[in-house]
Amino acid sequence: MQPIIRLSVSEASKLFGVSQRTVRRAITAQEVTYVVVQGRYKINFESLLRWSQHTTTVRNKRDKQGIGQYVDQWKVKNKLFSPNPSALQHEV
Repeated sequence: MQPIIRLSVSEASKLFGVSQRTVRRAITAQEVTYVVVQGRYKINFESLLRWSQHTTTVRNKRDKQGIGQYVDQWKVKNKLFSPNPSALQHEV
């Protein structure tokens, strides 16, 4: 069983390049899954990824202002899968 990764609203907004208000709207609309820990939202990272892929505006912001802007620098040959560690050693 893999551990569940949870992010705060501020972490999610920085990572995906959107405002905190946008993330809170997704919570209100129940588009992402979350838990409340000590009065703060902790959002499931996997549901955030699905949400960012489903919404065109969020997808564009993710790719231009958020984590998506770094994808080209990761040197991943097949973007559908994680790179093979031995393939990365040859490129270094």
